[in-house]
Amino acid sequence: MKKKSVIIIIAIVIILLLSIIIINFVTKNNETMETSSTNLSNKKIEWGIKRNNNHERPDLGAENYKILTENQGIAIGNSEKKYIYLTFDEGYEAGYTKDILETLKENDVKATFFITAHYLNTQPELVKQMIDEGHIVGNHTVNHKSMPDLSSEKIETEIMDLHKAIYEKFGYEMKYIRPPKGEYSQRTLAITQNLGYKTVMWSFAYEDWNEDKQPEKEKAKNKIIENVHNGEIMLLHGNSKTNTEILDEIIKEIKNMDYEFKSLDEFEQ
Repeated sequence: MKKKSVIIIIAIVIILLLSIIIINFVTKNNETMETSSTNLSNKKIEWGIKRNNNHERPDLGAENYKILTENQGIAIGNSEKKYIYLTFDEGYEAGYTKDILETLKENDVKATFFITAHYLNTQPELVKQMIDEGHIVGNHTVNHKSMPDLSSEKIETEIMDLHKAIYEKFGYEMKYIRPPKGEYSQRTLAITQNLGYKTVMWSFAYEDWNEDKQPEKEKAKNKIIENVHNGEIMLLHGNSKTNTEILDEIIKEIKNMDYEFKSLDEFEQ
């Protein structure tokens, strides 16, 4: 009887010790994950590029690009390949995306559309069309707020609430993210990477987002064409009337220059 009691007591002690070890491990692991992001710099980086109008690759800023790539982010592809990765930012619908999608279909080009929760909630049919026609839908967060200004918990909410919403509507898993306003930090990049996302910046953009100050078609077309370069991630805004009107010409001219349009899923560094 005594022997049985001793065995039971020993078993209870072992179970208690194992429980303590497991709890400590989980707690330390969580603390390490939290510390790994909070200990990183939250200095706000405003992504910017210095364009070259001679088909040479732009200056992306060595330090900012290094911070991006250390967290598996991308902004430009292989320097030897004549590949173009076409992307659109879509915070809201201005009435042009249907025409953009039609132009892409006619030219057999797949693009990536970075959308907000507002876009998903107000234009679910267009988002479904993007998915059905083989385009990539990327995460531009729920409310389009600068992520370095947010807590780690709020960043996760901004990303994952949109992620869950689009999955529930269409069974579609997003995996690419474009930080709102092109602003990030080492901390925010680490958080988004831990959430399973690849950050996508750009190697070409121009002032096309202001609907009240749209660029002239010929000037816009020339700027885009003159800056075409190997491995380009091109950012256009879907609320631009000018972009919509010149998109067909741009695609055809770029193809005539022997460049190929590729999906981000085919990205080559």
